[in-house]
Amino acid sequence: MTAEPLERSLDRHEQLTGPDPRPDALPLVLRTARETDLPELRRLDEEVFQEVAYPGFLLRQLFDMYEEHFLVLDDGTGRLRGYVLAATRAIGADSWILGLCVTLDRRRHGLGRELMREVLTRLRRDGIGVVRLTVEPANLAAILLYRSLGFRPEEPDGGLRPDYFGPGMHRQVMRLDIPA
Repeated sequence: MTAEPLERSLDRHEQLTGPDPRPDALPLVLRTARETDLPELRRLDEEVFQEVAYPGFLLRQLFDMYEEHFLVLDDGTGRLRGYVLAATRAIGADSWILGLCVTLDRRRHGLGRELMREVLTRLRRDGIGVVRLTVEPANLAAILLYRSLGFRPEEPDGGLRPDYFGPGMHRQVMRLDIPA
C-alpha cells in the first residue's frame, strides 16, 4: 500500500452541506490526516464520541499505523469537522472501519457518505476485499448510511453482538465485500 496525499475541496459543497446561514461558513477540504492534526482529532473524537472516545495515546498509534486511511474534513480555520479511519490487516485483504464521525453542526448533508466513499475507494485501490464495521444497533441513521453503501449485517444472527465492547455495549457488525 502506498500513501498518497489527498487534498481537495469538496466541489459539491452546496450539494453536500446545503446552504449555510452563517456568513463565515467555509467549504470543507477532504484530505489525509497529518501529524499536526492529532490534538484537533482528539478534540473532535471526544466531542462526537464522548465517553467512548479513543484515548489520546491510542489515537496517536492509530495515526502512525493507518495514516493513508485516516481522512479528515478540514474547514480551513484549524478545526476538523469529521474523520474516517480504516485499519487494514498486514496479511490478508480485510479492513475495519474504526471510526466515522461528523460534527453535529455538519451532519445530515452527505459528509459521512463522502468520507466513506473516499476511504472505500482507497481500500479498493489497495486490494482490500472485505470491509467490516460495528455500529450501535439503535443508531438507525448510521445503519441506513452503511446499508446505502452496500454494507450488510454479518451473519450469524444478523450481525448482532451482545456485549461486544463490554456489558450492555451491544454492536451490530456489518460487512461489505468489495469486488476485485
